[in-house]
Amino acid sequence: MSDGIKIIDNNKKAYFDYFIEDTYEAGIVLVGCEVKSIRQGHINLKDSFCAVKGDEVLLMNAHVKPYEKGSYFNVDAKRPRKLLLHKKEIDKLRGAVAQKSYTIVPTKIYFRQGLVKVEIGLAKGKELHDKRKSIADRESKRQIDRIVKSYNS
Repeated sequence: MSDGIKIIDNNKKAYFDYFIEDTYEAGIVLVGCEVKSIRQGHINLKDSFCAVKGDEVLLMNAHVKPYEKGSYFNVDAKRPRKLLLHKKEIDKLRGAVAQKSYTIVPTKIYFRQGLVKVEIGLAKGKELHDKRKSIADRESKRQIDRIVKSYNS
């Protein structure tokens, strides 16, 4: 990877359930044993979301497995975690969520130059027919790839 980026987890469900219209990179406030657990890849963003409360954005429902060697330093696996964003970004997210019925979902978590970063997306929910279209597009792409692969062999 370039720029010292090491992706830990992608939230594929977010791309299936939502149209991601804008993305932001945010830092995340963690304790030491959570960082060690994330470094081992023990994080799940599948059902997580972000909420704007007051002047801060919180990552909710992200499951960080407790670090095995952490003893009493371990914290709750699904506790809300504060995201570090600029005030202008927080105001923009708050306005979009309140006015235009958007939601904020984490799309990936990664290390950049030794720091844990979360990519969050400003998203609009997909309808059932949109999800069916996504499945049909994915299946047709697979079919085309199979044909091309067999043709090239």
